[in-house]
Amino acid sequence: MEIIVNGDPRCLEAVSIRQLLETLDIDPRRVAVELNSAIVPKGDYEHTPLNDGDKIEIVHFVGGG
Repeated sequence: MEIIVNGDPRCLEAVSIRQLLETLDIDPRRVAVELNSAIVPKGDYEHTPLNDGDKIEIVHFVGGG
């Protein structure tokens, strides 16, 4: 399936947000995920399916001071 991740098209076999993050080697505790303009709660990553054409934005938390 083809999805858009942070503006870049990607062909992936991932079927959930959790699997997508694992494929991209991203720690789900350190990001927020938006699926088709809607924020996905962290507790829903495992059960939120991805579909062809979905647009995903992954925002990394960065500490600073």
